[in-house]
Amino acid sequence: MKKLTLLASFILFSLLMHAQETGFQFSFNHLALSVKDVNRSAEFYKQVLKLQEITNRTKMEGIRWFMLKDGQELHLISTIKEPVIINKAVHLGLSSANFDAFIKQLEKEKIVYSDWAGKLNTVNIRADGVKQIFFQDPDGYWIEVNNAK
Repeated sequence: MKKLTLLASFILFSLLMHAQETGFQFSFNHLALSVKDVNRSAEFYKQVLKLQEITNRTKMEGIRWFMLKDGQELHLISTIKEPVIINKAVHLGLSSANFDAFIKQLEKEKIVYSDWAGKLNTVNIRADGVKQIFFQDPDGYWIEVNNAK
């Protein structure tokens, strides 16, 4: 009887563990942006965000890849010529512990930034206390930089 109880307990434990493992555990891999001029956009992301360019493993012309953090990537793609409609709600959100230094870099580069409402050269403070700013890349894509941990 003890063996049967032990076996039943083991089976029940295994089923519970399996049930907790079901479902998908997604992690962020990359963001791809459709750009008009891949070289102009690549220079922007290298110069302004200081992103490191990595090998474009597709080996296709008109595509450039950049490394973010923890294996995440940004892909710039100029091979598709369909128009893209852009608004601020669709944005790339990045965090930096060097938030204030980054703002100084934007000002040095004469890149206009704003708060969420659009007030120029203003830092927004979210309800959770995180500082954030917004600015646009050469194709009009919105980028948020914040100091979230």
